[in-house]
Amino acid sequence: MKRTVIIGAGSWGTALAALWANDGRPISFWGNNAERIARVQETRENVDYLPGVPLPENVCATHDLGDCKDADLVVFVTPSMALRDIAARVRQAGLKEGGTLLLSCTKGIEHGSGMRMSEILSEIFPSNPIAVLSGPNLAVEVVRGLPTATVIGSANENYAIELQRFLGSEHFRIYTSDDVVSIELGGALKNVFAIAAGISDGLGLGDNSKAALITRALAELLRLGTRMGGNERTFYGLSGVGDLIATCFSKHSRNRRVGERLGRAETLAQIQADTKMVAEGIPTAKSAFECARRLDVETPIIDQIYAILYERKPLLLAMQELLGRDPKAERL
Repeated sequence: MKRTVIIGAGSWGTALAALWANDGRPISFWGNNAERIARVQETRENVDYLPGVPLPENVCATHDLGDCKDADLVVFVTPSMALRDIAARVRQAGLKEGGTLLLSCTKGIEHGSGMRMSEILSEIFPSNPIAVLSGPNLAVEVVRGLPTATVIGSANENYAIELQRFLGSEHFRIYTSDDVVSIELGGALKNVFAIAAGISDGLGLGDNSKAALITRALAELLRLGTRMGGNERTFYGLSGVGDLIATCFSKHSRNRRVGERLGRAETLAQIQADTKMVAEGIPTAKSAFECARRLDVETPIIDQIYAILYERKPLLLAMQELLGRDPKAERL
């Protein structure tokens, strides 16, 4: 793999470009906003999403999807709600069929269809091999060179191993798996629970409450995730428990931060108006709610977050309804 193109100029896409360019390999870094991309190329810094991080000279910021034509690896790091549209544009731009390996780093579930991101890519690029990457990977820590672990999943073990060797490093440790379904669902669903954890922080409910909430969130993730085709054992790994811990506790987690601001009585409209980055837990709450209803799975935390975000349910009422549920035995 000689040429890598990263599709998405947010904080995670920028972090991956900086990380993977360290060994001198050529990286193209695509963004949808032509003015911002021109500024990144000139200043060698993405001040809107990851300020203070210089991009090496071998990173080329581009607004031309035609740069994907000769790529050996195309990495999708777009918002989940934009993936289908942007992937279709990449195909129209002339991506090599069959030869180019696609890696999805996008965490989400499509509204209505309930499709995972790799399923969308498979639909648009039926002849291209596809892998996914997910784990407790906060962009600001990755670019500082702090030790990080992640997991790459592919139905073809050889592709996962090849990407592990090509993209891994001393401080960015990559594990492999053939369980694509669980890796994607763990990475997507944990964002909804991170909003709940943030609300707990914003309301000042304390550590006991937050620990209980996250433990029950894990039970809910296992319940819904397995019904959606995931494997329980995988959910106890990096893209399940690992990502859940990081996203629910970190001050860098945008989903936890959205929840904290909601807990401090800010409205969702206010939060979204002054936030450049996408908090994937917001659209995923709707997708997860739809999937749970379709599969008849009990998801009390997801249900309440959905009601808060989409039905303007008062936070204290949502909390009262969670605490007022009938007592039961703990089963995981």
